[in-house]
Amino acid sequence: MKKLAIVLVGLVMALPSFSQTKIGGNVMPNVMKVDGEYLKMNGGGIREKFFLDLYVCVLYVEDKTSDANTVINDDKKMAIKIKVISGMVDNENFEEALREGFDKSTGGDISGVKDRMETMIAEGFKEDIKTNDFYDLVYVPGTGTTLYKNDKALVTVKGLDFKKALFGVWLCDEPADDDLKEDLLGK
Repeated sequence: MKKLAIVLVGLVMALPSFSQTKIGGNVMPNVMKVDGEYLKMNGGGIREKFFLDLYVCVLYVEDKTSDANTVINDDKKMAIKIKVISGMVDNENFEEALREGFDKSTGGDISGVKDRMETMIAEGFKEDIKTNDFYDLVYVPGTGTTLYKNDKALVTVKGLDFKKALFGVWLCDEPADDDLKEDLLGK
């Protein structure tokens, strides 16, 4: 009986690591399973524009860090989860924001990733974006970055350079949203 009690206490103590976090009233998982490994939530926040909440964004990494350059440059498993929370987010404005983000992330020279960026946009946003849709951008070294919509893989884009540019959309020196960048880095 004593052994059973010890096992149960151990299980209960392990549960918080698999719990969830509320971000602006939206429940987001604290971990994400990627290629057989659980990544930890590094941070998360809400993308706002003109005082409107557009989407919840969460960064998952192997090892937590508050350094944006580490996240951008690391050739390690990581992911960004996006939950659309506004009807104002549609394919046209999301694609436009991604292109603008890639431009800023690459310092204005997207030539090295432009074709792959356009492939991801074309393959990943064929269907209309709806409120409560989830998008996962999952990077696995040697495989590339896979875009999922509501847990369905849509496209995989190869290259660490592409991952750097993509994650830079939210984490570069001119990110999509300064406050969101800070939130993703757990600051």
